[in-house]
Amino acid sequence: MFAFARRGAVGHNVVMTDARYDKLAEVLVGHSTALKEGERVLIEVSDVPDGMVIALIRAARRVKALPFVQLQHSRIAREMAVGAVKEQMALTAEVELSRMKKMEAYIAIRGSANSTEMSDVPPDTMKMIAATMRPVMNHRINKTRWVVLRWPSPSMAQQAQMSTEAFEDYFFRVCTLDYGKLRKPMLALKALMDSTDKVHIKGPGTDLRFSIKGIGSVICGGDKNIPDGEVFTAPVKRSVEGHVQFNVPTIYHGTAFEDIRLEFKQGKVTVAEGGRNTAKLNAILDADAGARYIGEFSLGFNPHILHPIRDILFDEKIAGSFHFTPGQAYEVGGNGNRSQVHWDMVCIQRADYGGGEVWFDGKLIRKDGIFLPSDLKALNPK
Repeated sequence: MFAFARRGAVGHNVVMTDARYDKLAEVLVGHSTALKEGERVLIEVSDVPDGMVIALIRAARRVKALPFVQLQHSRIAREMAVGAVKEQMALTAEVELSRMKKMEAYIAIRGSANSTEMSDVPPDTMKMIAATMRPVMNHRINKTRWVVLRWPSPSMAQQAQMSTEAFEDYFFRVCTLDYGKLRKPMLALKALMDSTDKVHIKGPGTDLRFSIKGIGSVICGGDKNIPDGEVFTAPVKRSVEGHVQFNVPTIYHGTAFEDIRLEFKQGKVTVAEGGRNTAKLNAILDADAGARYIGEFSLGFNPHILHPIRDILFDEKIAGSFHFTPGQAYEVGGNGNRSQVHWDMVCIQRADYGGGEVWFDGKLIRKDGIFLPSDLKALNPK
């Protein structure tokens, strides 16, 4: 996939790498997880070149951390999921949770030649797998320093409507962004969100009102997901009223959704429409009692990410966007909602996507994707 340079050889096996691998590995080890001497890190990769895994191992060892590696493949994961049974998954969760509890950090790079690989796994099976593995994810999210990112592939380039080479260059430029430069305005946005009670979001097909009073907010500056660039909080659970129309396509559990529209009363999704996949949308939202309540509200502002590519780790950071998330809330910056579902649904409010407004306590904070307060203007795309 890449033009590699020879790093060295053992017998007839040549170890191939790319200078961009080393740069990305340094970001993940030095900034995102901030590994220290003696700390244990689980490196979990799926369909990723060996050279990138080797770069991560070497970067961890340079700071005298202890790397552990798990290799996965998406087609094998799909085959395991198709026939998974509860007893099998319970034992898998027990083993993986035991291992996760021994880790201080977690780095996951997830690649796949087919973003819809899991689309024909029965919905009830996916629901069972998600519910059984939830304790592992909860411990990883709340008890370790973690970072998750995708790996570029021709299918991602195709979704982004870019050539493979252009998308690779874009991927590494976005993922190695100097997040430190965004720190000051992100702190300002966090302070504003922490002091806000009422939020009003307006735009084409959207009129949402809710409270974030007392919830608190969290800066995402390259220390959880790569790429990054958001500040998130959550609505007071039963405060959401109104309706929202999302204009970014999304893939959830292997199924593609477009033009999702949600209506809320007393915090709960009462109407959910998703075109030809409306039935599947509602089946997901009926997964458990928390799936029809919102667990996250976030404003995205990565200056390099301007258009959707149907990959949520990129799309939720789009400059001038917000996302609203049915399901599980985080422990920090969360409202206590619990669910096996966590589905970030994205709306871009820049003028080229129809515009929109974000109001905090009656004050216009962002119009057509552009922050208006002076201490937030550095978050606007240049």
